[in-house]
Amino acid sequence: MKAFLLAAGLGTRLQPITLTTPKCLVPICGKPLLYWWIQLFRKHNIDKVLINLHHLSTQVKGYIENNIEDIEFVFFDEKKLLGSAGTLRENKSFVSEEEDFFIIYADNLTDYNLSEFYSFHKKSGKDFSMALFTTDTPKTKGIVQLDDNNTVISFEEKPQYPKSNLANAGLYIAKPKILELIANDKLVDIGFDLLPQLVNRMSAWEHKGFLMDIGTIEHLKSAEKEWKTKIKV
Repeated sequence: MKAFLLAAGLGTRLQPITLTTPKCLVPICGKPLLYWWIQLFRKHNIDKVLINLHHLSTQVKGYIENNIEDIEFVFFDEKKLLGSAGTLRENKSFVSEEEDFFIIYADNLTDYNLSEFYSFHKKSGKDFSMALFTTDTPKTKGIVQLDDNNTVISFEEKPQYPKSNLANAGLYIAKPKILELIANDKLVDIGFDLLPQLVNRMSAWEHKGFLMDIGTIEHLKSAEKEWKTKIKV
């Protein structure tokens, strides 16, 4: 199965680490974050990945070319950042023949069961599915409300007045026709520009597994501590 792995961000909140190391190669328990994603892909039969690159891209390419043979990677260099949805728009051909595909933010660390998520998506019958987690800081996340059938009936990115604590986990499964909804603007974002169009048209799957955004120094330290218990280091 194919996946988009969105990894082009600058990682400014992780400076000074990201001044010399791209965010997806920041080490966690002695291995780059990308290593942990590869393990998850292998476990759940994701075998072809398009990764977008920008900041320190040669390091990411070098790591993949020197360490990964069983998963096919396609590199997409962005001289100017296009936004998460812009990357998808510019690479429609990558998934044009697929029935479904994953979209994944690379700056999370997770053990989510992607096979279980895929089964949920197929049973839902929807064109798009979003993975969720429960957050203590809903004003900083994309927040959803669900009906009794797990259909998203409202979505708001970083709301001033959150309607729930169910948050976007940065893991999606989509059908190719969803990409036609993305505007041709130069910079477009999944959370702000695509997901609001999918209210009442997408399902959402809440999982109780581990998921943490490693986007700040504090989160990175917490992830390191908690991940050690997961992998029994």
